[in-house]
Amino acid sequence: MDLSIVNVTDRLLRIMTNAENEAELSKYKVLQPVHLLIACLGEKGGALGEITLKCTLDVTFLRTLVDGFDSNQNTTKSKFFNVPVTEDVLTILEVAFRYMTRYRQAYMNEGHLLKALMTTNMLDHLVSDENKKIILSLGTTSRDMISHLGNYKFPQVNSNIIRKVNPNDANDLIQFIEHQFSKQWSETIRNALLLDEPSVYIAFDYKGEMVGFAAYDVFENRKCYFGPMGVSESNRVKGIGYSLLHHCLKDMHDIGYEYAIIGGAGPIEFYEKACNAVVIPTAYKD
Repeated sequence: MDLSIVNVTDRLLRIMTNAENEAELSKYKVLQPVHLLIACLGEKGGALGEITLKCTLDVTFLRTLVDGFDSNQNTTKSKFFNVPVTEDVLTILEVAFRYMTRYRQAYMNEGHLLKALMTTNMLDHLVSDENKKIILSLGTTSRDMISHLGNYKFPQVNSNIIRKVNPNDANDLIQFIEHQFSKQWSETIRNALLLDEPSVYIAFDYKGEMVGFAAYDVFENRKCYFGPMGVSESNRVKGIGYSLLHHCLKDMHDIGYEYAIIGGAGPIEFYEKACNAVVIPTAYKD
């Protein structure tokens, strides 16, 4: 894995920087997996702030344990950090990258890192089973978010390649979603296309090929509910999802919705930046 060619969210970059700072303050000045965990717990945005409130991990205690690091453990250099790292850290980053690719996401984020930290068992001696369950439940799964539309200032977005769906698009759209995403999403959109005025937008590239879609008020007939939305992998990080999102949010605003619920958001930081959305707190259940 070469992080220099991997898209990484700003939050994950900040976590990596803070983990390096933690390592520099430690006795042996070697970055370990626990430093990555401490840096995650220091973040207050997204779902991470909720984790710090609901799990019982004590960052001060974790820092004291770091100084008990086995100085004979193998360390290596990494172009991603300015301090030596253990080989376990490189393994963690490799696993996080694999989670990103498995979920077909465009950016590696803190959820991928947390899942790698919890599933590789490298921190089992520091993190109880209960805390592990809390972290996995709150920090590594898709979360519902909410965006306030009442006084929202809508940006200018690319409208040349985006339009509302029409009956002639049905077959191509369903095939596109089934090929690029999931049967569940295609069934949701198939049902939406039975409506007189489907609240579905589609995006095309400049060659006229379909590259994305977005919808609202179609999932289980829930009102004020945005999603699903998807852009083909080869066309991500081009602003298409941002434009699709805002076409839908503008419609929702014009209908009179004060808020939009973004259902099952995987790329949390995308929605935080795109439309000031925040994660909706959830009651953790064992």
